[in-house]
Amino acid sequence: MIARRLRRSLVALGTVVVLAACTAIPTSGPVEEGDAEVSEPSEIDVLAEGPQPGDTPAEIVDGFLAAGAAGSTDNFGTAREYLAGEAKTTWDPSAGVLVSGPVVPAPTTTETEVTLDVTVLARVGARGVYAEAPPAGRETVTFGMVRNDADEWRIAEAPDGLLLQQEDFSRLYRPASLYFLSPDQEFLVPEERWFPTKNLSTSIVSELLAGPSPWLQDAVVTAVPDGVELNPEAVLVEDGVAAVRLEPALAVTRADRDLLIAQIDASLRPVPGISSVQVYARDVPLEGSATLESGSGPPGNIELVQEDRLVALVDGEIEPVAGLDPLDGLDARSPARNEDASVRVMLSGPSTLVTVPTADAGPQELLSGSGLVAPSVDRFGWAWTAQPSSGLVAARAGEPPVQVRADWLEGRVVRSVRVARDGVRVAVVSTGADGVQVDVAAITRDESGVPQQLGIPVRAGASLVDATSVVWSEESTLAVVGRSGGNAAVHLVPVAGPTSALPEVANLADLAGSTVIYVTTTDGELRRFVGSTWAQIMGVADVSYPAFPG
Repeated sequence: MIARRLRRSLVALGTVVVLAACTAIPTSGPVEEGDAEVSEPSEIDVLAEGPQPGDTPAEIVDGFLAAGAAGSTDNFGTAREYLAGEAKTTWDPSAGVLVSGPVVPAPTTTETEVTLDVTVLARVGARGVYAEAPPAGRETVTFGMVRNDADEWRIAEAPDGLLLQQEDFSRLYRPASLYFLSPDQEFLVPEERWFPTKNLSTSIVSELLAGPSPWLQDAVVTAVPDGVELNPEAVLVEDGVAAVRLEPALAVTRADRDLLIAQIDASLRPVPGISSVQVYARDVPLEGSATLESGSGPPGNIELVQEDRLVALVDGEIEPVAGLDPLDGLDARSPARNEDASVRVMLSGPSTLVTVPTADAGPQELLSGSGLVAPSVDRFGWAWTAQPSSGLVAARAGEPPVQVRADWLEGRVVRSVRVARDGVRVAVVSTGADGVQVDVAAITRDESGVPQQLGIPVRAGASLVDATSVVWSEESTLAVVGRSGGNAAVHLVPVAGPTSALPEVANLADLAGSTVIYVTTTDGELRRFVGSTWAQIMGVADVSYPAFPG
């Protein structure tokens, strides 16, 4: 059965190389020569074939899956040809996607039931929310079969949504960031979703108007007024200009249009083929856009500990960080700072969080407790750490430490914590009875920016079997030291997307990430990830605890 499924899919995909500019490519019929120019694969529609006379139940299910993978071409009309009875109208392909590895018939398959054994890689919900599956995740998917009036097999019961193998999913879906606002309206905060490539810009705006997912909604705001919709129900793109028409016009004109336009513009600009965005209140063009912070930000120089001093790598050379005193006798570990370096902290030994000594002031103790994790400094000047006995704690000079509530961390031990540049999201590595998890949660703060609690988390990097430390690499991607098989390595872990492992580093010690990723080794080397390899920074030795702002 699977061989036939692949044949139905790959015949069309093989033709893409030659005829990429065609609007639609059939999977049957004679091959004809054409003179089309190659264009983007996203412009290709792959046409599935319908049921064939005499198809067995297994072949009908095989064809149905192939037609589902090509369904955006004809609004799943061909896929419905494989269905019978109420299933023809009740089957909902938009209910989500099960992203799979190999699919094989299960031993329980009978003539009236076809059961598949599926390796689950991820699930994508109806609103595009992607959740990676734990390793070795498996599921059985069953299709109920009947004979129609022509005595041909059809599917009477099918699970809603699509079952797509990884290669089909990668071809048909694309990640996109929906941008919301930090409560102080200083930052654009991304939420990554996955949408079909076809009509991608329309999906993005529709979901932006619908608002953030539950895990993020209490920590962000939006300039989109209640009840605003696309009209027509599509984003029209012509000559690189995306036209976004919103109604009711009165509500749109009364909104904070600069912030509204900024959200829409940031969400649509990365879409291929879009060079500018024009927002309308019905037919009236809106002008202006707020200037907000976004992205992973300027990386600054990487800083490290070397021989009881804090140093920076500047133009390939190690230099002492200006204005700081030596770290003699402090057992300095894990330095951290904010972007303008007005707040600098580190661990003094394993149990004390202190400010970094400067020429004007010695170290000031902010917090003490056994087994503190490496600190992270947010844009409000709070240094985050954790201890096994009390969970997450935020500290700032001149103020008492704040216990940050997170009900989902009860019974778990935090190994690593890192606040995103926007100050809204935080990544946490923790371990408990069910193993190690990498979670991302939204931060609720009071009006002064003091962190109060974390919301319900979303799990990232579920394919990891172990993890020890985390940093933000890009605005929606984490770099995590962990294992997905074999030895510990740095993994790129999207908040919503598939995890990928970078090449292993011998004697890996510590990690620092921004737009570039560095690691140190246990023998004091500094390495930078370049292309597909870890390049050693020559002339740099005896260094440890690399750190970027954050």
